[in-house]
Amino acid sequence: MSAAPGPAPAAARPVGPSRPLRVGIVCPYSFDAPGGVQFHVRDLAGALQRAGHEVSVLAPADDETPVPDVVTSAGRAVPVRYNGSVARLTFGPRAASRVRRWLEAGRFDVVHVHEPMTPSLSMLALWLADGPVVATFHTSQERSRALQVAFPLLRQSLEKIAARIAVSEDARRTLVDHVGGDAVVIPNGVYVDTFAAAGPAERWRGTPEAPTIAFLGRLDEPRKGLQVLAGAAPHVLERVPGARFLIAGKGDDGRDAALAALGPHAGSFEFLGGVSDEDKASLLASADLYVAPQTGGESFGIVLVEAMSAGTGVVASDLGAFRRVLDEGTAGRLFRTGEPEDLARAILAALEDPAGTQERRERATAFVRRFDWSAVTAQVLAVYEMALAAGEALGTPVVPTRTESAVGWLRTRRAAGGEGA
Repeated sequence: MSAAPGPAPAAARPVGPSRPLRVGIVCPYSFDAPGGVQFHVRDLAGALQRAGHEVSVLAPADDETPVPDVVTSAGRAVPVRYNGSVARLTFGPRAASRVRRWLEAGRFDVVHVHEPMTPSLSMLALWLADGPVVATFHTSQERSRALQVAFPLLRQSLEKIAARIAVSEDARRTLVDHVGGDAVVIPNGVYVDTFAAAGPAERWRGTPEAPTIAFLGRLDEPRKGLQVLAGAAPHVLERVPGARFLIAGKGDDGRDAALAALGPHAGSFEFLGGVSDEDKASLLASADLYVAPQTGGESFGIVLVEAMSAGTGVVASDLGAFRRVLDEGTAGRLFRTGEPEDLARAILAALEDPAGTQERRERATAFVRRFDWSAVTAQVLAVYEMALAAGEALGTPVVPTRTESAVGWLRTRRAAGGEGA
């Protein structure tokens, strides 16, 4: 996996607590196939280190998978269906032993678990930790059988959480509806200046006659919306026959399905495969538009923020999370979720109204500053301080470990063919 983008300028770095902290961060998802949560954890760890804190990350990863130096591998993960995709998780008695050893060796001031409701390292760390625990919730779903099943098992353990963070209002609402309680909303972070400074690549730059339209996402996940974009493309090509669609992401089945749907227009789609962090920044800086046609299950929209940081015009489905990131359409154009014809309308409007698109880009350039890691890290550190103060005032309750019952629950869910997470 590529290294994290460079740090924010020294003047913009957050002011931390009065003393350096030892922070243990637990990532539930494997670094074998990194996605939004893994990148968030990686970049948060780096930002905390630059602020002077000692950080260790525990996450699943195969032995041969390259991981950042800050990451301790908890071993191989298994694929589990979760939130409309396939997550790679590590769970069970062996994983619990590794979590216990990591906690004992780290002697952390704060343990920061991500997605503790998922049967994973985060759930195990929540059970086993005996100091202040901060939890970040990323998932956005109107209904989740997984959360409904997990809540009774976790009810007592959730009381150990000293402070809760949700990455968006949508993630907060999911937490409130399924678990109860509340959380402070702190968005995902982006190194805004890194994307703003990215150089365009000539092979991805468009012209007025042949504009380039970028898509980034896992091609095999229907909720990422590649089929919606494939349905919109013929309508765009009727008016702009030279348009090029640059498709970044892995997934042979998704690629084949899109090509089949495009038929004679298949030549307009250029499949780039997986791209590095550096190439992603360059792609976004080069393209005339970035399109986010996701159909659901999105709690934030990190690539939208990266595209906005790079100065790219954005067209996105009108999911709640995307509307908020785009400031209700003032920082990018929105279309009706899941409707290819309306996506085509929004793309053509962006291409045929360059003044309006430029106005939205300028608004986006100012708006994204609130998502820069310098601002986000300061908010996270404030939550850590609150958790530490609460722990000192009240003490942190210790909840007996229930690893075996959890393993039995996971096996039961798999046997029943349920979500599994």
